Amino acid sequence: MTIKPWMKFSLVSLMFCQMYLSSAQEVVPAESVGMSSSALAMATTRLQKHIDDGELAGVVAAVARDGKLVYFESLGKLSLESGKPMQDDALFRIYSMAREITSAAVLKLYEEGKFQLDDPIKMYLPEFANQRVLLDSSSTDITQTKARTGDITVANLLTHTSGLGSRSSALYRENNVRDKNISLDQMTSNAARIPLFQDPGTEFRYGIHATILGKLVEVWSGQPFEEYLQENILDPLEMSSTMFWAEGNDADRLAELYRPTDGVLQPYKIESVPWTSRPALIEGGVGLLSSVPDFLNFSQMVLDNGQFKGRTILSEEAAALMYVNGVPEQAMPIGDRGYWLGSGWTLGGFNLVMHPQEYDFPVSEGTIWWDGSAATRFFIDPKESTVIVIMAQVSPSSGGGFREIFSEMVDKAIIERRQVSQR
Repeated sequence: MTIKPWMKFSLVSLMFCQMYLSSAQEVVPAESVGMSSSALAMATTRLQKHIDDGELAGVVAAVARDGKLVYFESLGKLSLESGKPMQDDALFRIYSMAREITSAAVLKLYEEGKFQLDDPIKMYLPEFANQRVLLDSSSTDITQTKARTGDITVANLLTHTSGLGSRSSALYRENNVRDKNISLDQMTSNAARIPLFQDPGTEFRYGIHATILGKLVEVWSGQPFEEYLQENILDPLEMSSTMFWAEGNDADRLAELYRPTDGVLQPYKIESVPWTSRPALIEGGVGLLSSVPDFLNFSQMVLDNGQFKGRTILSEEAAALMYVNGVPEQAMPIGDRGYWLGSGWTLGGFNLVMHPQEYDFPVSEGTIWWDGSAATRFFIDPKESTVIVIMAQVSPSSGGGFREIFSEMVDKAIIERRQVSQR
C-alpha cells in the first residue's frame, strides 16, 4: 500500500505529540494512557477512506483518556465547492447533541433549588395545566382526546416520558408546532395546545422536551435561555465555538451540509432558516452549532463529575444524575430493537448503555452518549475513562457507517482495559 503524505503526518503527530489544538491542548502519546498510537492511526486511514469514497466531505474526530487528549484529526473539506480544508475548530450543526447541554443548564438550576425533579411543569408553565391526550397515539385528529392521567414533571421532560412527541411527527407538522420562524414562547404554547400522545410517565417517546426545558430555564433563572446558557455552561467550559447561529468570521468555519444524491454529495439544507443569522426560535433541543474541541470540554466535565480545570460547573450530586436511568419502570424498555432495546435515558438527558450486547458497535455498560441527525456523535465512558467526539455533516447521517466503524477502531486501540469505573 502506498503511504500518502497525510498518512505519514497522522502517524507522526500521534506518536511524537507534535500536534496542538486551537485551544493549545497537546496530543500526548496514546501509550501513556494504555492505548495504541498505531491502531489510532489506522482509524485515521479508515476515516480518510470514507472521504475518498464520497461518503463524507470532511470530518473532525477526537479521543481522550484519563483527561488526556490522545487523538485529534481534521480530514477532508469544510466545503467541497470552495475546496476549503476541514479545520480543527470547524462548526457543525449538532442537532440532538444540544439536548445534553440544555440538560446541564437544567441541572445547574436544580442544584440551586429552583425546582424539584417531580414538580409538575404546570407550576411554571400554566398553559400545560389542562392538556389532554389523544385517544389514538397514531392519529392526527386533535378532536379525539381524553382527559390526562397525571401531570408532566420536569423528570418526564429530561427522560422523554412526558407524552410530548417529535418535531418531525405528522401531528406536529400538521399543526405547525415547531418552526424556526416562531419564538420559544410560541412553540411552548403550541406544544401545550396540541394533545399529548400518551399519559405522562407511561411511555418513552423521543421528542421536543429539551426545547420546553429551555423555556423552563428562562422561568427559573429570569434570563433569556441563551444568556443563561452562555454565562453558566458555555463560558465556564470555554466553549467559545458553541452558539445558536454563526455570523462574521464564525460563519466562515461552518462546515457545509451534504446529502448523497445518485452517489454524489450535494449541498443540502435541512432548515429553511439559515444558520448564519439569528433564528426567531432559540431551541434547546436541536438549535446549536458546536465544535469538536468544545464538545470535548463539555464531555470531560461530565466524566469528571462536574469539574473542569479546577472549577465546579455542576455539583457532584447533580452531575451524578447524568448517569442514572430516570425512565419509569412501566416505560421500559425505551425501544424494541437495536441499541434502543439496550438503553435507558438519564435524568441528565443522556442515552445510557444498560445492555451493551444490544449494540452493533462496542460500548461499555454505563456509557452515556448521543448523536445528531446531521452526523455527529459523542461517548462518555466512565469505565474506560474515555471520551470520543466525532463530527461530520451529511444527511441522512450514516455516512457509510463512519461513526460506528470509528468506535470499533478506537475500542481496538485500547491496550489496557480498566476493570472498574473511574468515576
